[in-house]
This record gives sequence, C-alpha cells and structure tokens, in this order.
Amino acid sequence: MEYRAFGRTGWQVSAVGFGAWAIGGAWGHVDERDALDALHAAIDNGINFIDTADVYGDGRSERLIAQVLKERSEAVHVVTKAGRRLDPHVAAGYNRQNLTAFVERSLRNLETETLDLVQLHCPPTEVYYMPEVFGVMDDLVQAGKIRHYGVSVEKVEEAIKAIEFPNVKSVQIIFNIFRQRPADLFFKLAKEKQVAILARVPLASGLLTGKMTRDTQFAADDHRHFNRHGEAFDVGETFAGVDYETGLQAVDEIRALVPDGMTMAQFALRWILMFDAVSTVIPGAKNRRQATDNARAADFPPLPDETMQKLRALYQTRIKSQVHQRW
Repeated sequence: MEYRAFGRTGWQVSAVGFGAWAIGGAWGHVDERDALDALHAAIDNGINFIDTADVYGDGRSERLIAQVLKERSEAVHVVTKAGRRLDPHVAAGYNRQNLTAFVERSLRNLETETLDLVQLHCPPTEVYYMPEVFGVMDDLVQAGKIRHYGVSVEKVEEAIKAIEFPNVKSVQIIFNIFRQRPADLFFKLAKEKQVAILARVPLASGLLTGKMTRDTQFAADDHRHFNRHGEAFDVGETFAGVDYETGLQAVDEIRALVPDGMTMAQFALRWILMFDAVSTVIPGAKNRRQATDNARAADFPPLPDETMQKLRALYQTRIKSQVHQRW
C-alpha cells in the first residue's frame, strides 16, 4: 500500500481508502457479515482511512465501523459527514444547534470521544458563502468534539470557495475517468493551500468496473435504480451524472486500454492515483473480495503517458458535453 500526506493534518493515509456508503444503504441489501468482512479485509490490506456519513443507513455504517475497530489494534482514521439529515436540506439548517447535534450523534455511533474529521455533507451552494457555518466548525474543534473539518462538494465552484476558509483541511469531490474537471484548476489550488483531496465516486457507481450491461437490473433500494435522473439527490452521484448508455459505450473503449493482470476497477482507481493532488481515493466495497481488489490498485505501476492521453481524449469527445459544465 502507498501512503500519502493528508493535507495539513499530519496524517499519512492509504492512497486507497474505504468508502462506507454501500455498507450503510442505498446500494441494495448488504449482509452485515459481508460488511464487517469488507472492513476487516480493507484493514488487512493496509487501508487506514475510512469515509462514512451519519446518513448512511441512518447510522448503520458508522456503527459497523465502530464494531470493527474495537476488534483491531491498527490506527485507522475515520472521517464522517454532517448535514444531510436535514429535512428540508436547506442552508439555514446548517446552524450551531443542528451541527452540534449531528456531531454528538456521530460520536455515539462511532463510540469515540473525538471525531477525526467531519465534512459538511454536500450542503447547498449558499453555505459556502456563510462564514458563520465555518465558525461553528471552528468552535467544535475548540470544544474537542472534532479534530479537523472539511467539506464534501458537488461542484468545483464550491470546492474553490470552501478552501478560502483557512481551517478547511479537506475537500471530497467526485473525480474519475468520467469526471475530470477537478484536475483542470482545483487540484492546483488545493495543492498550494495543502488541502487534502478525497476522490469519491471513483468507479462511477460501478460503471467503470466494466461489469454492467444494458440488461443489468438494480434493486428498488439501490440509488442506481431510483436516482438515475436525480429524483432523490444530485444526479451527479449516480453513474457520475453520465447517461447510462453513453457510459457503457465509453467503457467498451476503455476496456482495450486495461493492462493484463489488472481489473478494470483497479485500472480506474490507478488512473485517479496518477494525480498527486489526490490524497486518497475512496471506493466502496460490499464484501471481502471487493475490498481486497480495491486495495491492490495502489500496488500497480504508473499508467503510461499514452494511456493517460487516450483517456483524456475519450473524456473530451464522449463525456465532457454531459458533465463538465454542470459540476
């Protein structure tokens, strides 16, 4: 496993982390035993960074993580998120009372006295123009409730605005072969300010695993079934906002670039790790095998320049018009 600096926190984190949305909910049924096995396998393979949120399975994800960490001696950084419990999810809800309550709930779920890092969970754009929200987060650090804070964003604009606040230590943003815009400007700005970057939705909701077809069916409680057009939350969270048919066609082209001995998922993760601004990439895993395969993506050698150029050209010609201006 490769380890990278996590911004200004002083942490060294695994280049491949563990995204714990799938073991919480909205990805179809995941058996608790499989979820626990996935977490154990991740740690077994050198992963020391887990990303979760209070809304993943209404706290299920956080509680499963706490259960596993009680059985492990390794030091693991667990970062969670706050804000999406708001209903309605509006900027005014990001106030002291609500944020404090969300943090207290995550402290209980994770069975800890201090949260390593809390990220505002894709708040409305207006929140990034409300200094008082970040003041509340500063106060939670001073109170010892959290060590650091950051943001999870939908848009590059939000990411750029967020890092104007001096104590924002990390930005979580969608970045994958189908969502390349963050590398154009934001990565440079984040490196200058030593802000950690978490690359989320790295496999475009599974499209970039190469395992999906036109006939693939998803369970009713899987967001790939109920959020294809943004019915429940931002459509960019599902298949990275790319039309499913377009994505399948692009995947067919990408398949020819994958070296022998590497899965397509590992290839997609290795592409992300080619960008040194990325601190960690956080693919999800529903079982031990997926977690192990994801972790091994960091062990492969760098991709050739020619491959990188071809993937950039594919984005420009097939994907960019659907996503670039939106996020």
